[in-house]
Amino acid sequence: MKQGLQLKFSQNLSLTPQLQQAIRLLQLSTLELNQEIDLLMQTNPLLERGDDTEDEYGNATDNSQDEITLNTISEHSDLSQTPASEESSNDFDVDKLASEFSDSKIESSATEAAEFEQSNSDYASEFNDEYDEFSNGSLWDENNTPSDDDSDFKRQETLEISLRDHLLSQLKLMPLSERDQTLALLLVDSINEDGYLEASLEDIVEDMPLELEIEVLELKTALRHIQNLDPAGVGARDLSECLLLQLAFLEEDTPYLAFAKLMAKYYLPALASRDFTKLRKELCCDEATLKSAQQLIASLNPRPGNAFSIIGSEHYIQHEVIIKKVKGIWIASLNEAVIPKLKINQLYAGILKRNRDSSHQYLQSQMQEAKWMIKNIQQRFTTILRVAQAITDRQRNFLEYGEVAMRPLVLREIAEELDLHESTISRVTSNKYMLTPRGIFELKYFFGSSVATDTGGTCSATAIRALIKQLIDQENPRKPYSDNQITDLLAKQGIVVARRTIAKYRESLNIAPANLRKTL
Repeated sequence: MKQGLQLKFSQNLSLTPQLQQAIRLLQLSTLELNQEIDLLMQTNPLLERGDDTEDEYGNATDNSQDEITLNTISEHSDLSQTPASEESSNDFDVDKLASEFSDSKIESSATEAAEFEQSNSDYASEFNDEYDEFSNGSLWDENNTPSDDDSDFKRQETLEISLRDHLLSQLKLMPLSERDQTLALLLVDSINEDGYLEASLEDIVEDMPLELEIEVLELKTALRHIQNLDPAGVGARDLSECLLLQLAFLEEDTPYLAFAKLMAKYYLPALASRDFTKLRKELCCDEATLKSAQQLIASLNPRPGNAFSIIGSEHYIQHEVIIKKVKGIWIASLNEAVIPKLKINQLYAGILKRNRDSSHQYLQSQMQEAKWMIKNIQQRFTTILRVAQAITDRQRNFLEYGEVAMRPLVLREIAEELDLHESTISRVTSNKYMLTPRGIFELKYFFGSSVATDTGGTCSATAIRALIKQLIDQENPRKPYSDNQITDLLAKQGIVVARRTIAKYRESLNIAPANLRKTL
């Protein structure tokens, strides 16, 4: 054994803090991005929010130059053909380098981050004056919101009172003894969000202390008081009782009320399974009477308490991209309302400019961190715009004709065109939304598997689901299509899909099977 020196050369990729931040910001939603910015601003005195008339250093600037959009429509159409030679000479071939270290997760992530940083630097630009009509079109106002009359409204205040508070406010107005009030309150606390009494009266009595001497009959009386409150049907112990309570609130001369009560009390399973033959036989009525009684029951609310549910409250979706048609071409642009306006605090920047000694090392590091954040946010939105435009180019038929014209699309196709990693495309399309004339959609919505057709082409799974929905909407409600029949109908259109696939797509659309769709 002996000691010796040896030289060894190796290549590796490392994630710098800037690249780590770029990857993290890319996968965040708009809400999470703003939370990240607020958190950083609490610890970094050099970063602050600006306005539309200032650049990142607090200098006055022209608003029209702040947009991150494509240069021109003609340049956009040739985006995928941009030669690699146009990139900066300082860039290096990350793909080739990463392929040598594919076994390392860190190297793969660094490859993706480097691609993200390099490939976006050449595409941040703005529209020419030729396309001013796009940003100031008559269909959209200055806030990038539809300018038609339907959208000009104020958000109405929602009802923010719980079902429990609503019931208690009514109980206080009833002439009940203190004990009855206490028992009623006890039962109200056992009513769930849908308005049903979850526990049985016997179980509630068993859970009470013996010294209170509470009897089931007393609870039944208190429950009867609750069941007379608003909303109708509250305090029921099952669906049948809930429907009967609501029917009891109707006028006695309501047409077909007697048949509806019989169905609600004895024949709900047969009604749920659409066994109309059995119902006509048991109720001794004709088809018209049965249909009218069924419609009366369908008008009732099976969950009377859901109008007072405030759990989960409101969920907002803020779109990052707007899709509009300009001179016959579909163009993607960023929603300026969601782009954070950040700048460097000029007071601290001036201190650093006058004093560059080591005593201000903390401020220097904070300055660098603030610059990284501003640059990475710009790159984030540039990448989102590029991906959105590439998706728009491939899904033009969807924008023109709807879901039935959706074409198959995979992440790899967009990644190859934009020279990005597939995982980058996955991050961009998650929790990012685009506003189209057909509604707001997540970017990931436009990706889907393909199904072969008889002609040798392919059809998107989204388009097949749309066709299934169309067929079911047009079917005879007396004889709805079975999954096998839908398979045959699609086969006649050249789309070969297995029956199990039809059933899976139908369930994803929340469409019941044929036997449950049958109506009179």
